[in-house]
Amino acid sequence: MKRRNFLYGGAGAFAALAGSGFFMRNSPGGGATAATFEIMKPDEEWRAILSPEQYAVLRQEVTEPAYSSPLNGEKRAGIFHCAGCDLPLYSSEAKYDSGTGWPSFWESLSGAIGTKKDRSFFMVRTECHCRRCGGHLGHIFDDGPLPTGKRHCINGLALTFNAAEAT
Repeated sequence: MKRRNFLYGGAGAFAALAGSGFFMRNSPGGGATAATFEIMKPDEEWRAILSPEQYAVLRQEVTEPAYSSPLNGEKRAGIFHCAGCDLPLYSSEAKYDSGTGWPSFWESLSGAIGTKKDRSFFMVRTECHCRRCGGHLGHIFDDGPLPTGKRHCINGLALTFNAAEAT
C-alpha cells in the first residue's frame, strides 16, 4: 500500500469524524469568507441554493469522503465549475487520476482560484477556494505530475461538470 493512499484513507476517517462534530470546524468559509468576494450571500441564501453536503464543503470547509464523488471518475472533455457560483475553475485537460479518491488537477484555469494557508489538523497546507464566491474547493499539494508538479485535490461536491459539445 502506498504511503499516500494510507494517509488519505486516514483523511477519510478524519473527514467522517469532522462531519460528525467530533472535531471543531472553521467558521463557515473559514478565512476565505473574511475577504470580500464578487459574490457574497447571507448564510441563509447559501443554505437555500446548496445541498447540505455542498454547503458543508463550500461554506464550512468539510472534506467529503474519498471515492464518494462521481466526478472522480469523470473522463469526458469539458469544464469543471464552482458549484456555488458557476465560475469555470478547471479544464478536463488538466485532470488526472491521482489515486487519492478525489478529483485531481495539475492546474486551475487562469485567475479562477484563490489560496490561503490552512493550519488545521496539526499541519500546514495550501487551501484553495473559488476566487469569485470564496467557496472552499480543497487543497494543493506538491506531489502532482508535470508540467506543474502540483496536485489540486478537489472535493467533487464543490464542482459541477459541463461536458464539451461534440464537434
